[in-house]
Amino acid sequence: MKVVIQRVLEAAVTIEDQQVAQINNGLLVLVGIEDADSKEDIDWLCSKIANLRIFGDENQVMNCSIKDCDGEMIIVSQFTLHALTKKGNRPSYIKAARPEVAIPLYESFVQQMETELSKKVGTGQFGADMKVSLINDGPVTIIIDSKHKE
Repeated sequence: MKVVIQRVLEAAVTIEDQQVAQINNGLLVLVGIEDADSKEDIDWLCSKIANLRIFGDENQVMNCSIKDCDGEMIIVSQFTLHALTKKGNRPSYIKAARPEVAIPLYESFVQQMETELSKKVGTGQFGADMKVSLINDGPVTIIIDSKHKE
């Protein structure tokens, strides 16, 4: 499982001209799921993201997590995070999980993150043509791959 975490001042997801999620101060998390992903990947990533100290403290030093600052979150499924670009100019998405595998894992990821944060999170819609807007704060953008734990 790969995630791109962006600290945002605001973010929103729109589907067919209807806004389905909107947050202020928090995190926009793009999640890419592959067939090899499991509940262990979800548990590790959700804990890591919820406790990642990337928000400023009173001295504007990154010492606070999203939980510490009571931030909000949007989670968006993003199969293109598993793009393979080694050969040719058209990316291959063969590593990305098919919907029958990815949807339950995505839903489990969202549910686990809500448990970690003790609050609802915004989401996109799996497989939809989404428009994601954001104002990146910092900018702070972090990429984590659960298979490499780095």
